[in-house]
Amino acid sequence: MHAAEVVVIIGVGGIGQAIARRQGSGRSVLLADFNEAMLASAAKALEGTGYKVTTQRVDVSSRASVNMLATAAAGMGRVMQVVHAAGLSPVMAPVKGILEVDLVGTALVLEEFGRVVAPGGAGVVISSMAGYMPPPLPLEMDQALARTPTDELLKLPFLGADAVPDSGAAYALSKRANHLRVQEASLGWGERGARVNSISPGIIATPMAQQEMSSEGGPVYRAMIEKSATGRMGTPEDVASAAAFLLGPESSFMTGADLLIDGGVIAALRSGRLQLAVG
Repeated sequence: MHAAEVVVIIGVGGIGQAIARRQGSGRSVLLADFNEAMLASAAKALEGTGYKVTTQRVDVSSRASVNMLATAAAGMGRVMQVVHAAGLSPVMAPVKGILEVDLVGTALVLEEFGRVVAPGGAGVVISSMAGYMPPPLPLEMDQALARTPTDELLKLPFLGADAVPDSGAAYALSKRANHLRVQEASLGWGERGARVNSISPGIIATPMAQQEMSSEGGPVYRAMIEKSATGRMGTPEDVASAAAFLLGPESSFMTGADLLIDGGVIAALRSGRLQLAVG
């Protein structure tokens, strides 16, 4: 008998669940999240429609926790697909929390799952169009974000408490770092015969987006939608379709890349059609 093919979904919000539905059929699905109630609910929904599901609580900001998850995944069979969709939005946490989860958490997942992903496997990190919003960083900052050992990332001077003004800036910086870490990690994953890419969604109709839309930044989000080329929010299924491409054989020559699926928000920003105060 062949070992089971394992799909790991870290973060079971709207996007994580949509990708699990799309990718999990006929495979062993390992769902992981910090929120145990969400985890149980997502597992129940998938199991109710015939998926084979295992769950494990994870704190992506903890190396020990991510290591335990990667070890558990490897124990279930061949780790063929890894999707990292866990994260905090700017209204959900202060600067420190955003950096610990969105920046360090992603680096830990790339590192720990880079040890266990099977040959022929693929990974996807859900980043954000926010990574395209700040002005370009100096080359030395880009290189530091890409290559600094994970456990030392938060010691970088430009990530210090006085250097990052607010949660929005921390979020954009973290998402920019996601692109860079994925690019760097693709080399190590490649040595195992595996690929890893990222997706940068725009405004997707999820509970997290609704939380942002009802915050004081709501008008900005609505302006982004109105000025974008598509004039609409994305759906979790839009992201799942992109993930299916990046996880499947059609993208076998893609690794270390980021796929921007934002409905045209960044194009509107760069053209001047949409103007935001971006730090």
